[in-house]
Amino acid sequence: MKLISVLAFVPAAFAIINNEFLKTEVTEPVECQRKSVAGDKVNVHYRGTLQSDGSEFDASYNRGQPLSFTVGQGQVIKGWDQGLLDMCPGEKRKLTIQPDWAYGSRGVGPIPANSVLIFETELVSIDGVSKDEL
Repeated sequence: MKLISVLAFVPAAFAIINNEFLKTEVTEPVECQRKSVAGDKVNVHYRGTLQSDGSEFDASYNRGQPLSFTVGQGQVIKGWDQGLLDMCPGEKRKLTIQPDWAYGSRGVGPIPANSVLIFETELVSIDGVSKDEL
């Protein structure tokens, strides 16, 4: 019984995935009742940089429009599919993604092969979820 009481006070950040492929850090927490789940169409602003030298390789902010995709369906790299789950609209996270959950041994545009990627992300919205549900 005491264990259950203690666990009730563990911050939600500890439930976030942290393993050898993905490290997540909540940089701006937001409370909500309806968090992102696999199958949700989400709209995400992001800034991507290379861990090796800090250079920016892409940013939705520069285009003025978030990226829209269905989370958990393989439409984006695995680090995003996993790192953007259980997230509230308005929440910001920093994702540090190892090559195995990014682009691996293949280079993509300005991203060299075997790169560790860092994404500053912001969940703008979840399609079909009204403000009343949050």
